[in-house]
Amino acid sequence: MTPLKPYLVRTLHKWIIDNGLTPYLLVDAKFDGVEVPTAYISDDKIILNTHPGAVHDWLMGGDAISFSARFSGRSENLYIPINAVLAAYAKENGKGMIFDERFEDEVPPEPDDSKPIIKSTKPVLKIVK
Repeated sequence: MTPLKPYLVRTLHKWIIDNGLTPYLLVDAKFDGVEVPTAYISDDKIILNTHPGAVHDWLMGGDAISFSARFSGRSENLYIPINAVLAAYAKENGKGMIFDERFEDEVPPEPDDSKPIIKSTKPVLKIVK
């Protein structure tokens, strides 16, 4: 199966633009392979405006996003592996999605041991009058 995350990020990006809002990406700047302007990194993260009017040469594949954008008037080429994307959301209202560090298709959810599993061997019916 192909990874889910690129599809979610792409769909959120399109949905935000279709609704006339500004798509932002929150990126883990210390993730291996990330190429972003270091002067704009804060707490090992960077927030990027990815609106079509703010970027050029936008290319989003299954593994990474690349584009060029201006920072303080200077054009920079950015490269973001898809697994470095921590969130995709609209600037104006914050609607979107946050991805935790473990967001991967291959990681099954951890079992919830707090609830006991109750198995019934025969059906239970009640008479309602």
